[in-house]
Amino acid sequence: MHRSTLAVAILMLAACAQPAARGVSVGAELDALAEDGRAIAEAQCARCHAIGEYGESPNAAAPVFRTLLTRYRAEVLEEELINGIRVSHPMPEFQFNPQSVDALIMYLRYVQEAPATERAPSP
Repeated sequence: MHRSTLAVAILMLAACAQPAARGVSVGAELDALAEDGRAIAEAQCARCHAIGEYGESPNAAAPVFRTLLTRYRAEVLEEELINGIRVSHPMPEFQFNPQSVDALIMYLRYVQEAPATERAPSP
């Protein structure tokens, strides 16, 4: 019994240590949170922003969601969404509750493009 407890603990630590890859299930609770975020994005944001993994924003001034976290730190964006975000392009006034913001940030993390890697010059 001691071995099985140790094995479970090791597996749990290994799962926590590995970063979640985009599109890979990281657990039902996190998937559900991201799915809630997707629904929020569709209802509140899709009118102006491209919220998925491809396509352009309907409003050219609104950044696409798949690159948003390269422009804004998730923690700052989270606070701004809770307090009522103010940005340079026109946006409707709204405030999210902390649970909705958590869901939206999780969804943003799921749809982010992988960073481009620099190529080494050819010899």
